[in-house]
Amino acid sequence: MKTFAYRAATGLADGLEPGAVFLAGGTNLVDLMKLGVATPDVLVDVNRLPLHEVSKLPDGGLRVGAGVRNSDLAADPRIRTGYPALSQALLAGASGQLRNMATTGGNLLQRTRCRYFMDASMPCNKHTPGSGCPARDGDHRNLAILGGSPACIATHPSDMAVALAALDAVVRVDGPAGARAVTVTELHRLPGDTPERDTTLQHGELITAVDLPALPVAARSAYRKARDRASYAFAVGSVAAALQTRDGLVEQVRLAFGAVAHKPWRAYTAEQALRGRPATRASFLAAADAELEAARPLRDNAYKVPLIRNLTAAVLTALTGEDR
Repeated sequence: MKTFAYRAATGLADGLEPGAVFLAGGTNLVDLMKLGVATPDVLVDVNRLPLHEVSKLPDGGLRVGAGVRNSDLAADPRIRTGYPALSQALLAGASGQLRNMATTGGNLLQRTRCRYFMDASMPCNKHTPGSGCPARDGDHRNLAILGGSPACIATHPSDMAVALAALDAVVRVDGPAGARAVTVTELHRLPGDTPERDTTLQHGELITAVDLPALPVAARSAYRKARDRASYAFAVGSVAAALQTRDGLVEQVRLAFGAVAHKPWRAYTAEQALRGRPATRASFLAAADAELEAARPLRDNAYKVPLIRNLTAAVLTALTGEDR
């Protein structure tokens, strides 16, 4: 591991000098440092900052501090009843030991587990821009079918971020240019020609909180994840959904896919196709098909198209109460 300096942040005004990165739980960053993929000069520890509370917002929503641990957030009664998809995603996302360390902000900023990115000796446009994307002709079984580019087909690994995308969450950020807000769907980027940039954050910006809006449909939400083994594993496909029906028709719906793109994939096309339509499995499958028309699978990951299609129908059917 490269030698680095360490200092503790004492306030939100603490900036980042060139070559420095923020450290919270370290469950992803430290691994990348051990592998030689991340080589920061300075770690700025933000654990002493007052970012560890879940508080109520004036509109009835919740503000989750960026330092709230995943285990605490998953167990919070307000999350379990008002935003069950988020609690389920957190519990599906890691082992108990990791959830006790991982933070809300850090979870959002996880980097891909693409094998070429995780190996510093391999060419990869994410860690060495311009070196190429060997995954396209190599091992891409668990990589992107939506939103990829010739430069990168990596997938975002966070389960929590998929649920937050479906729940219209807003990320609060502070940095050298001041405080700002960005939706979860706008926080992460598609790769384009610059896959080395995972997010729209600027150097020195720190996630301070995530706001969950007062969203009645969120109370009827769920997260379902497909993975290669039942124990702790990254998703090969996942769906977060929230559904409200009236007289057998879809009134409100929120839908996001995971493990299919460089970012959590908000399924706006499917949502539009569902509003006002019968809340039936046939409608749910048709909506998923509309969203997945944009899919561009490669040799070994085409299975994700029917996987996401069927997961979508299964989760939405369960939310109607007809999944017996």
